[in-house]
Amino acid sequence: MDAFELPQVLAERADSQKPYLEFLRTTSLSLGVYCLPAGGVDPQTPHTEDEVYYVISGTASMTAAEEERLIGPGSTVFVPAGTDHRFHDITKDLTLLVFFAPAEYSQAAL
Repeated sequence: MDAFELPQVLAERADSQKPYLEFLRTTSLSLGVYCLPAGGVDPQTPHTEDEVYYVISGTASMTAAEEERLIGPGSTVFVPAGTDHRFHDITKDLTLLVFFAPAEYSQAAL
């Protein structure tokens, strides 16, 4: 079994000075934490794997394909592989758990 404590994962992410930290990876799944500041810009592009975002804290709008919605603590959003998506209008620092299936970039062309 692997077990993770969110405060430790968030501290590791902060120490990395990067918005995303992957902390679990298997062939069928990867899990990370993604943090964007209030007023920040989400630079991501579509991924080659399905994704699930779970909002730990913060508020923002999210656009996926042609749909837009407000998200906040407890929101869970599924984004199919290849779908253009982005967080925007971030009004409170955004902290998300991100699940990729299969593992992130495992389906990308070599």
